[in-house]
Amino acid sequence: MTETSSLTRARSQRRPATRWHAAGTAVAIALMCATLGGCLSLTGEQFQRGYILPPGALEQIPIGASQDQVLIVMGTPSTVATLDGEVFYYISQRAERPLAFMEDRITDQRVIAIYFDKNRQVRRLANYGLKDGKIFDFISRTTPTSGQEMSYLTPLFKLMSFN
Repeated sequence: MTETSSLTRARSQRRPATRWHAAGTAVAIALMCATLGGCLSLTGEQFQRGYILPPGALEQIPIGASQDQVLIVMGTPSTVATLDGEVFYYISQRAERPLAFMEDRITDQRVIAIYFDKNRQVRRLANYGLKDGKIFDFISRTTPTSGQEMSYLTPLFKLMSFN
């Protein structure tokens, strides 16, 4: 009986140590999760620069709309040009950064162009972006040809890629 009671006493003395060990392990795991959670917040950042197109805005601008209507729906353009009438350009760029200390990587660049005739009414809309490395109009599904329009758009896309 002496041996049984000494074994029982030894086991009962070990149990509190085991409980403390389990509690310490749980605290350590919780701290690791909190630390990793903090690290995860440093990843996957996304940035929107320039003009943010409101949902459905382009659908609210019919051909023939006045310049004032465009300003009400779209707001002030990023820049204005004169190409056989006036053109409003709304410039935007999306980028992401995999980790907080890494450089941004551009994921999308857009130039929305609204062309006006001599009477200051919309004659054409374009939503330019890069597709296969070339400037592409996502509304008409065409690549603009050389000329005044391309001589203005090309520098915009080159400048945007260095931001």
